[in-house]
Amino acid sequence: MKQGMDYVGSCIRPPSEANSILLQVTLGCSHGKCTFCGSYPDKKFGVKDEATILSDIKFAGRYMQRQERLFLMDGDALILPQRKLNRILDQINEHLPWIKRIGTYANAKGIRKKSLEELMELRRKKLHIVYLGVESGDERVLEDIRKGSSADELADLGQKIKKSGIKLSVTVLLGIAGRERSLEHARATGALLTRMDPDYVGALTVMLIPGTPLAEQEARGAFQLPEQEGLLLELREMLASTNLSSGLFISNHASNYLPIKVRMPRHKQEGLQQIDQALSGSLSLKPEWMRAL
Repeated sequence: MKQGMDYVGSCIRPPSEANSILLQVTLGCSHGKCTFCGSYPDKKFGVKDEATILSDIKFAGRYMQRQERLFLMDGDALILPQRKLNRILDQINEHLPWIKRIGTYANAKGIRKKSLEELMELRRKKLHIVYLGVESGDERVLEDIRKGSSADELADLGQKIKKSGIKLSVTVLLGIAGRERSLEHARATGALLTRMDPDYVGALTVMLIPGTPLAEQEARGAFQLPEQEGLLLELREMLASTNLSSGLFISNHASNYLPIKVRMPRHKQEGLQQIDQALSGSLSLKPEWMRAL
């Protein structure tokens, strides 16, 4: 008898998917070049065989009937060919008909390969949210971190996800530009977010992971993370430069010194005031020992 789900290597999911069924359909990330990322050090990109995936779906169908959300791992399940991804979604809907929302990480390469019509087809099969790591809207920063896409392309791809009816959750990184370009990065990222108009923005703070190119740059003095005050100023500038039609701007990840949750655009000014309070010292910050990835 099957004892549990088949998971290979380290597994990562967004904080908002904490209570979701985690179904691993790919291994690692098809891009795998970002200088800051140490998410999948133990595996190369690959696609799991469909027999294993179906076995996991059936296991979840027997033992996970209270969970109404499912998340496709690893780094970019959207890279799968449309036919294969359709089969997986069909099997999920057949064996787990109570699932209301399916989510996945995506990168520029995966979205680029999907037409608007294909994304709409996935939406009809309950793929209701895509998490896209944008990191920055600054062209120089995107090039430095080897993101593999420009701000213009990221804007176009984000808009394509939105047009398909799939909700878009975007991740950006505080500190990724270092000290010198901190505010330029913040303003350019706010401008990109405004163009994309995602449903959710999650601002995380860069944490240097041993063995990554970015950590090696920091060790030899080629990169310096902003200090607490600099990170707060960057967060403020980014929020001030971001104009969304609706949705949430959140910085409540464990890596951040100041957790904020701003309903846009209604509570934007309140969010800026909260950051100002932290800058003035009247609002306490998360202690260093509590920060984590």
